[in-house]
Amino acid sequence: MLTNTPSTPAVSRRVFDRLPPGALQSRVFDQRARREDGRGEATEHAAWRLPVRPGGAIDSAVEIYPADSVRRRAMTWDGMAAEIVQVTRRERTEFRFQAPRHLLILHEQGARHDGETMVEGLPRSSLHDVKRKLTFVPAGHEYREWQEPRTLARVVYFYFDPAKMPIRPESGAQPLAPRLFFEDATLWDTALKLKTLMESAGADNRLYLEALGTVLAHELVRLNAGTPRIEAQARGGLAAWQERTVTSYIEEHVAEHIPLAALAQLVRLSPYYFCRAFKQSFGLPPHRYHNDRRIELAKTLLAKPMSSVTDVGLAVGFSETSSFTAAFRKATGLTPTAFRRSLA
Repeated sequence: MLTNTPSTPAVSRRVFDRLPPGALQSRVFDQRARREDGRGEATEHAAWRLPVRPGGAIDSAVEIYPADSVRRRAMTWDGMAAEIVQVTRRERTEFRFQAPRHLLILHEQGARHDGETMVEGLPRSSLHDVKRKLTFVPAGHEYREWQEPRTLARVVYFYFDPAKMPIRPESGAQPLAPRLFFEDATLWDTALKLKTLMESAGADNRLYLEALGTVLAHELVRLNAGTPRIEAQARGGLAAWQERTVTSYIEEHVAEHIPLAALAQLVRLSPYYFCRAFKQSFGLPPHRYHNDRRIELAKTLLAKPMSSVTDVGLAVGFSETSSFTAAFRKATGLTPTAFRRSLA
């Protein structure tokens, strides 16, 4: 179980004590942290901390357990930090983060046999293939994840100081909203450029790296402010990435009650615009689409004789056999039992 205390050897805090107050100096920690016991043996750092303004707390990076199942490389500069993390073993891995910093996660590659991801304020997700997805955790929100990897994940964590974002809360701008496993081509391209530059970081490209960091911060703000523009385009139906996001989520949670507001939030639309756009894209409202997917899953399960009708109904989200039978008959014209007989 993860705790608030880093579960792995920490980078020497004396490294950060030497930083002048209020400055986030550019530093790279890539398997070069030294133990404080004086032996001078090189060790992979398991956690690193961002220096903050005088009187502030020191913020932790994403906690990972077990720590020796990943390689981590981090860099900090004014108002921002970034970290490249490569999972090295196929074993259950857990992640946790909650701090007064914004966190943007670039899921460069990764697929899992099983797992769950939670960002405070959003529905949980058990999406299996997270390659080329983005996740945003606003400052103060909790992020938790566990996974049993199918492929070795590679992610990049970008940490932002809220006080140095392009638009501040006191300006009246809407607070940055949490987002889980979303797609945005512009944000992705900028984040990937920054990650590539980090891998070849040197004195010559320091200014370019900081400039890209500023652009990335602006893109985050633009994303948050872009919701009204997306709604204005909803009359033509959902965009391709919105269709993928919604249908994937419904498939993952087909046996559960899915609030309309939760689906709308996934694609950054109000419930009203989402319903209109969804119906134009799929020809039927979201609740009917969801119900149809439940019935299709029920048909597949009814083809297996070892499952009873009651078990099938429970498996697709019906608490009573009578309500399952009524819904199935309405959709197919047959009762579940009659449908099973027809297969024989």
